[in-house]
Order: sequence, then structure tokens, then C-alpha cells
Amino acid sequence: MSNFAEIIVDGKTFKLPIIRGTENELAIDISKFRSQSGIITLDPGFKNTGSTTSAITFLDGETGILNYRGYPIEQLADHSTFTEVSYLLIYGELPSKTELTEFENATTLHTLIHEDFKTILDGFPSKSHPMGVLSSLVTALNAFYPKSSNFDKSPQEINLSIIRLLAKMPTFAAWSFKKKMGQPVNYPDNDLDYCSNFLHMMFALPTMRFKINPIITKALDKLLILHADHEQNCSASTVRIVGSSQASLYASISAGINALWGPLHGGANQAVIDMLEAMKSDGADIKKWIDKAKDKNDPFRLMGFGHRVYKNFDPRAKIIKKAADDVLNALGVHDPILDIAKSLEEKVLVDSYFVDRKLYPNVDFYSGIIYRALGIPTEMFTVMFALGRLPGWIAQWQEMRGNQEPIGRPRQIYAGEAKRNYIPLNERQDLSLVFSLKQFTKNNSSFDTFCCLELILNLIIAIFAYFSLNVFLDDIFFRMFIL
Repeated sequence: MSNFAEIIVDGKTFKLPIIRGTENELAIDISKFRSQSGIITLDPGFKNTGSTTSAITFLDGETGILNYRGYPIEQLADHSTFTEVSYLLIYGELPSKTELTEFENATTLHTLIHEDFKTILDGFPSKSHPMGVLSSLVTALNAFYPKSSNFDKSPQEINLSIIRLLAKMPTFAAWSFKKKMGQPVNYPDNDLDYCSNFLHMMFALPTMRFKINPIITKALDKLLILHADHEQNCSASTVRIVGSSQASLYASISAGINALWGPLHGGANQAVIDMLEAMKSDGADIKKWIDKAKDKNDPFRLMGFGHRVYKNFDPRAKIIKKAADDVLNALGVHDPILDIAKSLEEKVLVDSYFVDRKLYPNVDFYSGIIYRALGIPTEMFTVMFALGRLPGWIAQWQEMRGNQEPIGRPRQIYAGEAKRNYIPLNERQDLSLVFSLKQFTKNNSSFDTFCCLELILNLIIAIFAYFSLNVFLDDIFFRMFIL
């Protein structure tokens, strides 16, 4: 195969190098194409555009492969721990026994957060979304550690910021949960491992002793491993592009948390539970909902089945399904929602419509079930996702910095008005009523008629508002002076 691709524009040929990755991925390097031709490429959503070269995660959606630093996710889920995987992602290699012990001790040392964070937490409204609380607390670390914003920090200072964030993130996540529940916060217990400590801070109450279930701890550990990184997704790319401006680690990770917050990214497992709740409210007729999913004219889609990247199966789903079964059996839960989930899974897996389209349950389907069984509110699901994704975000930020990547600056194709001259204020037409019709008028000859109709509608609304206000004022007058 040639080492170059050719693009011909107006008879002129441009040769672009072809790059081959470690796992034989191929890419056309267009980094110099604009400077050579004056032309940019257009790729909405960057679905086909590589923004960087990375040594962190390899993902093959066609064959269902996910490797962290070369290690298959299946092996890491079976034999490793979340803290070990965190070390692997951030530092590039599996730690020795001594290195792992030192890493765990360092993160344990920094789990406690400044007492002033409680004041910040108290300032949030009681109905605050936990993701908003979490991102705010992470951002606040910049204020508590102002030197972290200095770009020219030493490697030791950078590593300290990394350790602090890894250590304090579970505390922030648990406290955002406590805020949501209206319960007193729990301080970290440094005698416990990473996941056990998190569960303790989440569920311990002053009124009763909290017992840690090792089956639940193990399942949570697997969940965090499976979510630890996923190549250049929306939040990871956000972390890198914010970091490319030389923003601090804390600011970059906070941006990643906010990107994850979007329902099209981190909210998928919450959408699964919302779907199951809708099925329950409708009488739990699974066949009816499966038929709706098959109907091309029905906008309904089964959440938690299929994946944008994985075109065959999600390798994480097989692993977490076993953990979900273990959790449900250990807890002995009898939740109608979880029964519906099991029934739905069974029927979809034998239905040729879904099998032929390779719409298998993904990791979000099973993770939502686990969180539901643990008694975690749906609004906390994305926070759990963020806790797992943290080491991947850190690794992405670290790699971007180490590569000295330039500031992210995507190009665009301008589609607005052509150059025009400034109009003095007293010469401008009042466009307040027709502004919304601008797009309509471009391709519609009946503008005058439509504009008249809108003017009449606005007049009716104004008259209605006038009389409503008068009735309101008359009522107040009557109450004040008559009664």
C-alpha cells in the first residue's frame, strides 16, 4: 500500500502521508493540508477525524476490543483493582508491589478535604444536581491550591495534584450524594480500601453501623475499571482541549465532568432506568415496547442496547453482567424494575431483529441495574461514571501536556451573511417581530401573508395580557381596600 494519499483540487495534486498505528489503524495526516492548499476539511462532530496520537487506550469497535496500555480489559477486570488500573493509565505501566503500596498510601494520605469545603457544600440549594456540585467542588481545588494553576510546575508538583485529585474525588462524590439525600456527610476512613471507603462515605449513617459487603465492593471495583477510559470520547477530548490552553488539572477535569453530564454522554445508564420506569408505569408489557422499538415510524428506542462505537458487542457488558447478577443475588433485592430489566434482556437476546442488527446489551444497561440495586438515585449515576473515568481523564491531560500539543483550535466553514456596511441606528428597521421568520423567508414566497398572521397573533397576545393584568390589579385592590 502507498504511504501517501492524494487529493486533487483544480488540477493540483496534494500528497498526504498515511500513518499506521500500533494496532494497524490507518490515518491520513492532514496537519499540513491547509498550509499547502488553503483548504480545510469539514467533519461535524469529529466523527472521522483523529485529534491526537495516544498511547493510553486502544478501541476497536468492529471486533469489540478494549485495551488499556495494551492490556485487554477482560484481564484487568479479572485480575486487577481500580487503584492498580489507575496507576497503569496515568504512569503507563503496571506497578510493582512496592510502587502500588506507595501509590495507595499516597492517595490515602490525601483523602481528607479542607473544612471550608463544607461551607461551600452548604451553599448549594437542597435540590442541586450532584454533577453540578461535583464539578464545582473540583473547580474549587484551584482556590485551595493556587500553585496548581502555574503551568511551569515541576513533575513532583504535577504528581501531587494528581494524587490529591484521585484521593479527594471519592469524598466529593460521596458528599454530593449526601447533599442530595439531606444527610450528614461522612469523613474518609483511611483504614479502608478505595471502594470500601467510598461506600462507607456514601451509605454510613449516625444511627446505625454500616457493614461493607465484599461482593458489592468487588462489583463496584469492576465498574470503575470498565469506565476508567474510553479513548477520545466527548469528555476526554474536552479535558485535552481545555488543558491545551495551559489550564490547570483541576480546571480541565471539571470541564470533563461537565461534558460527561450531558445525557448523550454519561447519562445513558440513567436513561435505562427511566425507560424501565416507563415500562412499569405502562403495565410492564415487554412485547409492546419491543414492538415499538422495531417500528420505524415510532421514535422510541431501547436504551442500553447497542453502542455508537461497538458495532458487534460491548466487551465491558459481558464482564459487568456477571457482577450485576452477583450483586442482585447478594442483596436479595425484589424490585419490579429489575425484574423488567431481566425480562427485557432475555427477550431481546433471542429476537432476530436485534440479533441481526447486533443490538446487544451494553455496559450502561447493566451498570444502571447495579446502581439501582444499591439504592443510588438515578441523578447520582453520572457521578459514579465520573469517579471511574477520573484516571483516564488524568492520563489524557498528562499525555497532552507531555506531548506539548498546541492549543486546540478547530476551524469552521462560515455560513453567515456576506460582508455588508454598518447601518446607523435611526435608519434600521424594527425586526423584533420578524427576526424569527428570517430563515423561513429565505425559501418561502408567502412571507407577507405569514408576517401579517404573526402580527395579528402578537396583537391578540398583547390584548389578552392587558386584560389579564387589569383583572389581577382589580383583585389586589379589592382585597386591600374592600376586605
